[in-house]
Amino acid sequence: MFHRRQILAGFGKTLGTAAMATILSKAALAASIKPDNASALLVIDVQNCFLPGGSLAVKDGDQVVPVINRIAKSFANVVLTQDWHTASHVSFATTHSGKKPFETIDLPYGKQVLWPDHCVQGTEGAALSKDLSIAHAGLVIRKGSNKDVDSYSAFTEADGNTTTGLAAYLKARKVERVFLAGLATDFCVAWSALDARKAGFETYVVEDACRGIDTQGSLAKAWADMGAAGVKRIQSSDIAA
Repeated sequence: MFHRRQILAGFGKTLGTAAMATILSKAALAASIKPDNASALLVIDVQNCFLPGGSLAVKDGDQVVPVINRIAKSFANVVLTQDWHTASHVSFATTHSGKKPFETIDLPYGKQVLWPDHCVQGTEGAALSKDLSIAHAGLVIRKGSNKDVDSYSAFTEADGNTTTGLAAYLKARKVERVFLAGLATDFCVAWSALDARKAGFETYVVEDACRGIDTQGSLAKAWADMGAAGVKRIQSSDIAA
């Protein structure tokens, strides 16, 4: 009995390198994901504060924008999210005397990373990137507006109980699969992906359409947690136009 590698090697000798490359290219194309009406793209927090020059800039955060604009064309259902904090929000280091950004504190709902002030309601920093071009997006979810509770996830605030209503919105539109892109991979994207799985959605994170902060190993942990929860890690090239 022939093994798969022997069969491929035989084809390679018979057809030649160019022909083999064509076959493999067609096979890859056939295996790509074609978004349908049961699919939704969630664009997480592509806001000025998280872009170069912002108060909580994610390295190379602006590079996600053209990738997101490109893949968004394949989705009939698109949701955008915004961090939308009050001034003196509980997640800001400046709210806590003697604390510095990236230190942690204990709050009633658990550990909280303290951040530089960012995405304050109504400010230019909280605005979505002007370079995003997704006119057909059907919903904008604003999260983190409760001054006493942070909200990384697009679905559920950090207290684990208060929902944004996003899951109900998607289910009302018969969405079964969600694809996540945006900022930052290891916080708002990852928390959103994990909550999407809890809500019963087949969940994909488009890796090259995201960028991470990676503080104290947070990026590796986020990918490990997402993998354990059944979140699928893909590239934008895996999505068929």
